[in-house]
Amino acid sequence: QVRLVESGGGSVQAGDSLKLSCTASGRAFGGSTMGWFRQAPGEEREFVTGVTRTGAITAYADSVKGRFTISRDNAKNTVYLQMNRLKPEDTAVYYCAADESGVVVFRSPRSYEYWGQGTQVTVSS
Repeated sequence: QVRLVESGGGSVQAGDSLKLSCTASGRAFGGSTMGWFRQAPGEEREFVTGVTRTGAITAYADSVKGRFTISRDNAKNTVYLQMNRLKPEDTAVYYCAADESGVVVFRSPRSYEYWGQGTQVTVSS
């Protein structure tokens, strides 16, 4: 079992930055592909970004490319999401997710076995 806990959400103005963290406990974090997803009210959960076990490969949704950066520190069992130049349309609950399968399919929520409880990000104009 893997437990994921997100932190770092909040309310900011458009153009501001936030850094989310997701800390894992339980089985070996270093063996998991990690992803960030978000869900706005009335919308489906959507892929934001993902990173492979070693951090060598990342993927981003087009809507966040160039503004958001995912990174991980396996020694700290933590994955980060640095969000810059935030826009009102980035407002959502952000979830981190872990996939232990070893088959990297970043964008599909069904690929991930474990999910955090989510952290709210609100961006006002």
